[in-house]
Amino acid sequence: MVRKGIVLAGGAGSRLRPATLAVSKQLLPVYDRPMVYYPLALLMEAGIRDILLIAAPDQMPLYRQLLGTGDGFGVKLSYRAQAKPLDLPDAFRVGASFVGREPVCLALGDNVMFGRSLAKTLKHAARMEDGARIFVRRVPDARPFGTVAFGTDGRPRRLVEKPTAKKPGDAVPGIYFFGPDVVAKARRLQPSARGELEITDLLRTYLERGALSVDRLPRDVAWFDMGTPDSLLDAARAIRDRERTRGDKVACPEVIAWRQGWLSPTALRRRADALVGTEYGRYLARCAAAHR
Repeated sequence: MVRKGIVLAGGAGSRLRPATLAVSKQLLPVYDRPMVYYPLALLMEAGIRDILLIAAPDQMPLYRQLLGTGDGFGVKLSYRAQAKPLDLPDAFRVGASFVGREPVCLALGDNVMFGRSLAKTLKHAARMEDGARIFVRRVPDARPFGTVAFGTDGRPRRLVEKPTAKKPGDAVPGIYFFGPDVVAKARRLQPSARGELEITDLLRTYLERGALSVDRLPRDVAWFDMGTPDSLLDAARAIRDRERTRGDKVACPEVIAWRQGWLSPTALRRRADALVGTEYGRYLARCAAAHR
């Protein structure tokens, strides 16, 4: 069972400049909350409460100010600084002492997911003890993503990091489940031609020994990769429209914690009071009032 999670909030956010010249892109708003709330919510939906956030040293005070110890979300938050963004597998090097010898889930700080069946899907994935488990989603242009090619038997056969040809492919969203050997495997990786540690190379070590499981994201789950201004806008609009239609909020860490029994109604009301005058705060208040 996966009980530890990492939010990787590194990277330069170069495609979002000048918005990211002074601040990490994971602190930018996606609709009415910071981007980092969404990967935090993913880990919480999977049932994970012990969470490490990795970010650049100069951004760490901002994340601590925003998230604190995690008690306001019913979780335990730790922090580690990543001196240089060496891409995804470096998270397991930086967080080696946090991971220890336990399975772990890595959530990228710039991925937004939400949907009716998401929590069930993530909790099922978190039952794993070893190997690696990822998800895929068919996209019309796979060039910005790591992709999986399948054989005629439906099994994963090949992993490709950012294909060069513009064509459809099965892209890998930014949430990964690994067994306790991931730290040792990450330490053995060599930088690619780009000078970075590639998540595709790490996953390939599992694929080669038949230990990589690949599931398709359910159709009702929306996924946005927050790499460009257009994707930020598209995600914000999709979230706004869904919340207006359904009357509840997606990726709301406080409410996830309350529903999991990690946060009492009283604690939820305190969070609502701290956000008085906002729709986000009013939503927390409504949830707390529903079970007085």
